[in-house]
Amino acid sequence: MNRYIWLILFALGLAAPFAVYPVFLMKLLCFGLFACTFNLLLGYAGLLSFGHAAFFGGAAYVTGYLVKNSGLTPELGVLAGTLCAGILGFVFGSLAIRRQGIYFAMITLALAQIVYFVALKAPFTGGEDGLQDIPRGMLFGVIDLGKVYAVGGKSLELNLYYFVFAVFCLGFWLICRTINSPFGQVLKAIRENEPRAVSLGYRVERFKLMAFVISAALAGTAGATKALVFQLASLTDANWHTSGEVVLMTLLGGLGTILGPLVGAFTVVTLHSELSSAGSWVTVIIGFTFVVCVLLFRRGVVGELARLLKKSL
Repeated sequence: MNRYIWLILFALGLAAPFAVYPVFLMKLLCFGLFACTFNLLLGYAGLLSFGHAAFFGGAAYVTGYLVKNSGLTPELGVLAGTLCAGILGFVFGSLAIRRQGIYFAMITLALAQIVYFVALKAPFTGGEDGLQDIPRGMLFGVIDLGKVYAVGGKSLELNLYYFVFAVFCLGFWLICRTINSPFGQVLKAIRENEPRAVSLGYRVERFKLMAFVISAALAGTAGATKALVFQLASLTDANWHTSGEVVLMTLLGGLGTILGPLVGAFTVVTLHSELSSAGSWVTVIIGFTFVVCVLLFRRGVVGELARLLKKSL
């Protein structure tokens, strides 16, 4: 049954750009993958990071700079951003993983602020203006990601959309494989009862560090892809607000669920898009929505629906 559900969702993803504005869909896919990486860290490893934007924004800057100034093709640019985010995740994790709870969260936030400061002051990042006019380039040197197709009177960036969709599917599959692997089961055991996991002989810190690196690397993939979509890497990508937003997405959709972060990302991105004319009131509206959902759906939207479905069966 699950296989058919995934096939239906995949088919909807293939057909979506013909019905919905492709740039909106690509933004949704990037932030959906970002939220899924955070859910892997918090929902399955029990690690609350307040600095995940460092990997998202850092990879965006690395990819943007290399594609723009070194002539790298987009797929190599995304790989470079992913690799750099993974290395940064290893450094952050090595420093923070020995602490727990709020101390771990505060260390990640402090380290992320260092990345934000570098993005603000480094000469190659563009400072407050960000890194602009990032070329989308030729995928594998053959497919023009900047090409626009006229379909039914609409201008559709199909090449870029399907590239982003492929990157999202690959990242999402890797996260699902990680969760359902023996490694993922150990992460759940550590989350539920860390002293018991230690007593069973597991090297808890090593497993936590591996989860942190995987999450950071795939968050970098999301940020690198987003830089190509909007042809921009900005301070917003590395800001602590972005770290807070991904926490909101995950909790809103359902912590520790597969589809929850996607639902949360869809909700937040849609609210930002539809209420853009409201200015700073968008933050108030999103906050109110979060409060209502927490009161009505304590396990998140997907988590609560899954509970009700299981109860009815």
